[in-house]
Amino acid sequence: MSQAVEQGTLYVISAPSGAGKTSLVTQMLRRDERLGVSVSHTTRTMREGEQDGVNYHFVTREQFESMIARGDFLEHADVFGNYYGTSQVWVRETLAKGQDVILEIDWQGAVQVRRLIRECVGIFIVPPSPEVLRERLVGRGTDAPEVVERRLAEAKEECRHAVEFDYLVVNDQFDDALAELLAIVCSQRLRMSVQQSRYRELLAGLSGGA
Repeated sequence: MSQAVEQGTLYVISAPSGAGKTSLVTQMLRRDERLGVSVSHTTRTMREGEQDGVNYHFVTREQFESMIARGDFLEHADVFGNYYGTSQVWVRETLAKGQDVILEIDWQGAVQVRRLIRECVGIFIVPPSPEVLRERLVGRGTDAPEVVERRLAEAKEECRHAVEFDYLVVNDQFDDALAELLAIVCSQRLRMSVQQSRYRELLAGLSGGA
């Protein structure tokens, strides 16, 4: 029985800084080999332990603005004074091969992506409380106190846009949140529109069709 190659699903995952999005996505990729992640371009400074082309494609502001002018990005945004953007060509080519793709972007980027790829699946991750969010941001030890306060203020605005997404995951217990994210992916793959394309011959045979 042959299986048709279907279009991959684009998952747009957003969260306020400190909600644990990156750690969760890292584990999703380890648990599900059919998931891939888009490596964004950014103008922010590389942090200790990061690698160019792995965590981000690190570019200058001038390079980024040239890419904007060429229409290279599926979405881009200025976040805390730094640009972040997603390669439009890479995402579309990867989805066409049947690979599922995760975009880790903010709500502004999600709005741009939905305009161009309406069938994308939006997931918003939140911490269990404002107090926990503060603890996580301070505990990272990577930001000055004034930056932490700015991120907390920005988190309030970001969370107002949570209702614009398809799913909400509360990252209280990490393993529970991870299981919920993987369940979302599984449920999308089991949708009738996807399964009907994948198992067209099987359904035809079982139903007595041609």
